[in-house]
Amino acid sequence: MIKVLIADDIMILRQGLKAVLEQDPGLEVVALAENGREAFEKSKVFRPDVVLMDMRMPGYDGAYGIAAIKEHLPEVKVLVLTTFDDEETIQKALRSGADGYILKEMEDAGVIAAVKSVYSGVSVFGGGVYRTMRRQMEGAPLKPAQSPDAELTPRELEVVRLVAQGLDYREIAGTLFLAEGSVRNLISRLLEKLSLKDRTQLAVYAVKRGLDE
Repeated sequence: MIKVLIADDIMILRQGLKAVLEQDPGLEVVALAENGREAFEKSKVFRPDVVLMDMRMPGYDGAYGIAAIKEHLPEVKVLVLTTFDDEETIQKALRSGADGYILKEMEDAGVIAAVKSVYSGVSVFGGGVYRTMRRQMEGAPLKPAQSPDAELTPRELEVVRLVAQGLDYREIAGTLFLAEGSVRNLISRLLEKLSLKDRTQLAVYAVKRGLDE
């Protein structure tokens, strides 16, 4: 059972999201919060696996909640669910440590799938968010040959590309005809080689360097 905490300043949306998520027998909403600070405080009490976090909330916003949760409860995954896909808000969420970023226009099944993906370690970015990230990174010069990605093998480059496209371990394994355990080991080595913390950073790294195409 995946335990979820929902943080949104609009009560009817909190309740609606709770109803949506609990359609899936594998998800349980353990708490609701109306701002980032309450999300952090309740996370300490209820220990959710995933926090579904809005970004713009009065008082303490989503960035505050994400940063506090990641500092004190690093094992908790935080998936942003918001209406805003502008560069400033996306970057604010990523800098705070968000594990994924999707928009409220997403269908119910997509939200449920995103929660499960983030829980399993897959970085999730909605289509509109991904396009915004691409626009922001367009034109950024590639680093010279001594950059870390220049030392990646063709197989590693392919794994980076698939991670950036949002595929999970099983999907990457199927695409590359590898065992899922081999994919996990490849990604672990990639994170170590590139001095990155997690798959979210690996996806952003790939987009920034044009390795996602």
